[in-house]
Amino acid sequence: MTTTLDRAAKPAVVLRPARLSLTPNTALAGRLDGAWWPYSRDLEAELPALAAALDETWGRVTRVTVNPSRWPVVPRTVAVDGRVLHVGWFTEQDPDKLILLSYTVGRWDLLVIPPETEPAAASRLMAAAAIPGSVLAAGVLMANETVIGRGIRDTGRREAAWEDEGGACMSPFGEPMGRTALPLPANGWR
Repeated sequence: MTTTLDRAAKPAVVLRPARLSLTPNTALAGRLDGAWWPYSRDLEAELPALAAALDETWGRVTRVTVNPSRWPVVPRTVAVDGRVLHVGWFTEQDPDKLILLSYTVGRWDLLVIPPETEPAAASRLMAAAAIPGSVLAAGVLMANETVIGRGIRDTGRREAAWEDEGGACMSPFGEPMGRTALPLPANGWR
């Protein structure tokens, strides 16, 4: 008995829905047309779901460009629904941006949210990138989110330290009150 293995055959890839946020159709043109939050840094696995999601709303995507600094492997082509999507790379392109091209519709620029981003931060970035007429570039949005995330973490640490130290009550006028200033509960204990 002879068994033939086709080493070129790839296992079937299960497409997860693209995590995508697009600007609404308005007359306001911004620097970004939305945001994409891929599940991994594997373009060959991620681009088919993105192209399929955009085919319905924007038309057939024919080319994609990325900055190779964010992607470990940049394939020249990716198979999408029986057709070929051409992938290019430019080191001059903003590393946090993906450019999509179509022969019939034109060009779209999407913020690429790193796959390891926490859901709350990704949600803020997706909303910010989809604001019609926004003049913020992809790199600026990512830098802003870094500062916001740092501020949220610092606030959480300060609140945790406050709680660990016993906290302090505030009067209705915003002045700190000691425990002796608190009214006694019905049982007389503070």
